[in-house]
Amino acid sequence: MTTAFGHEATYVARYDDVRTLLADSQTFQIGTVPPPPVLAERGYDLEKVARRNAGNLIVMDPPEHTRLRRMVISWFTPRRVERMRPLVVDIIERALDAMEAAGPPVDLLPMFAKTVPVMAICELLGIQESERERFRSRAARVAGPSSPLEELRRLGDAQWITHELIAYRRQHPSDDVIGMLLREHGPGSPADDLTDDEIVGLGNALLVAGHETTTQMLALGTLALLRHPAQLALVRDDPSLVAGAVEELLRYVGVMHGAFVRRAARDTTLGDLSIKEGELLLPALAAASRDPKLVDDGDRLDVTRPPSSHAAFGHGPHFCIGAPLARLELREAFPRLLRRFPTLRLAVPESEVDYSDDTVVYGLRSLPVTW
Repeated sequence: MTTAFGHEATYVARYDDVRTLLADSQTFQIGTVPPPPVLAERGYDLEKVARRNAGNLIVMDPPEHTRLRRMVISWFTPRRVERMRPLVVDIIERALDAMEAAGPPVDLLPMFAKTVPVMAICELLGIQESERERFRSRAARVAGPSSPLEELRRLGDAQWITHELIAYRRQHPSDDVIGMLLREHGPGSPADDLTDDEIVGLGNALLVAGHETTTQMLALGTLALLRHPAQLALVRDDPSLVAGAVEELLRYVGVMHGAFVRRAARDTTLGDLSIKEGELLLPALAAASRDPKLVDDGDRLDVTRPPSSHAAFGHGPHFCIGAPLARLELREAFPRLLRRFPTLRLAVPESEVDYSDDTVVYGLRSLPVTW
């Protein structure tokens, strides 16, 4: 296939093959993938792209990826994330209060689906209260770039954590991820093993990854439940089903249709396919989560389905570092939304729901709802 960004790649869709590919970062590498051809063709500054990747563990391979991930992983353990539950619940309830005050109809995307993960990740990273609305409004503009090139430019320019913020935090120490990175790893610290460029890149990688996917899981997950009223009622009324329902929605919705492209570092095989050195491969996460060998009738939403594996958070060294936080947000947000508005429904015909299929994260541009 040809990706939206111009790479010629093999599309890997079977669950076992996707897991094998993602687990073997020595053979299947991200860091050696050439720049997207669409950038070179349009004369984009490739050196600028490379500079912006400093500290961005999303596009790095081990051992550099491992080094950076180890610095922040303790902030995303299930035990530490659990301490955030009261904060997350408060964010959710305040967003629901704002929805109720606005009155129907409302666009669920900016009022709820974006607000919850954006506010939570801002709190964790240490984005000041005065900056959060600016970030949320900029995040709202991710929907609907005019071309893959514009999407790449958006991702490259999305420097919400800036050198100015780093300088401010250096003068005003804080007990958050950015404060910790400066105190323990930044220039002049005991370890002194991170540059300011790397702190900016690492912070932005966590910030973007920590809200875009969860935003669309909340939006698309709500839409999926609205399309399946019996399933919605189960999530709303039976707390014992919520954790399993979230896993089923993660599997069924699959907002990351594909992981980042990998490059084969040597001749090898993947399942029954021969792979040549230099060949590019695209792991199809959403397709893998519906593999018939993984789950029966995978195209059907069933929140009572016995727990099964899925590929929504990836696998291997790049398994989503924020998965515990995303799970917490989703497990609290869905039932609270549905209980607050038990008659929640679409405010437009389903045919008018506007999907965003030209972005890295699949999702919705808006979700008008009423009650």
